[in-house]
Amino acid sequence: MDVDSSYNVKLYIYDISKGLARQLSAMMLGRQLEGIWHTSIVAYGEELFFGGGGISSCHPGGTLLGMPDSIVDLGNTEVPRDLFLEYLSSLSESVYRPEKYHLFEHNCNNFSCEVAQFLTGAKIPSYITDLPSEVLATPFGQALRPLLDSVTITPPGSNGINGFGQK
Repeated sequence: MDVDSSYNVKLYIYDISKGLARQLSAMMLGRQLEGIWHTSIVAYGEELFFGGGGISSCHPGGTLLGMPDSIVDLGNTEVPRDLFLEYLSSLSESVYRPEKYHLFEHNCNNFSCEVAQFLTGAKIPSYITDLPSEVLATPFGQALRPLLDSVTITPPGSNGINGFGQK
């Protein structure tokens, strides 16, 4: 185990609306949204995210979402890769099992925030984590909630957590 190693940690941010949220949100929700955010953590040379398939990994930028719209450098971690793998395994067996995914309350952004805190002590930006409550605070968001509650997002091109670290 490399105890003297430091690893860079990045937050990949994708607008899964591909700009439509920016164009239509004011009219539909009565407030301007810049995007509908999907996030992932890039650490130890892999991109990690949570969706309807549980915790998944791929090469950075390797999902069908392509390259992220923006990248935030969260800093470095001293957490050894082996310890991180144990942490991910524990999460995948408990709070981030596939059936625990929920678009508004338990999604990719919650996962990214929790993993970012574990690795660096930093949270991801609040404009990302606050988005579901902002949408649900609108009449249109409330009207769409029954439909959106059934939505599960799993970006294609990923491997289950068991594939993490097996390049």
